[in-house]
Amino acid sequence: MSQPGTHPGGTHPVPERLKRRADFLRVAAKGRKAPVSGVVMQALARDDSGPARVGFTVTKKVGNAVVRNRTRRRLKEAARLVLRGQNVAGVDLVLIGRDSTRKRPFADLMRDVRRALEKTGVSLPDAPA
Repeated sequence: MSQPGTHPGGTHPVPERLKRRADFLRVAAKGRKAPVSGVVMQALARDDSGPARVGFTVTKKVGNAVVRNRTRRRLKEAARLVLRGQNVAGVDLVLIGRDSTRKRPFADLMRDVRRALEKTGVSLPDAPA
């Protein structure tokens, strides 16, 4: 049986969620920004080795609440699949959905998330292209 806060069958920490506005603003002000086709990622290294914390946001420019929520759900799932089983720790990540996020094929969106991680300097071991 796996420990709480780890992936089932593994020892990698499960990414936590960024929820407070102050955390989002801190990452935006001090973090590295990586715009790619389907998403913009901001990353800020922390001074600890705790699990990665991930936040998601979609601006009103993308559409109404239904469209924004669908876009956010696609981002969350892409990030979950990319980070699953990876040992990413000591970093706060913010993924910002764009209008192209909701129209992008899901496999391309996952590649965008992976590419944005690389551009911000967050390394993923054994990352397939």
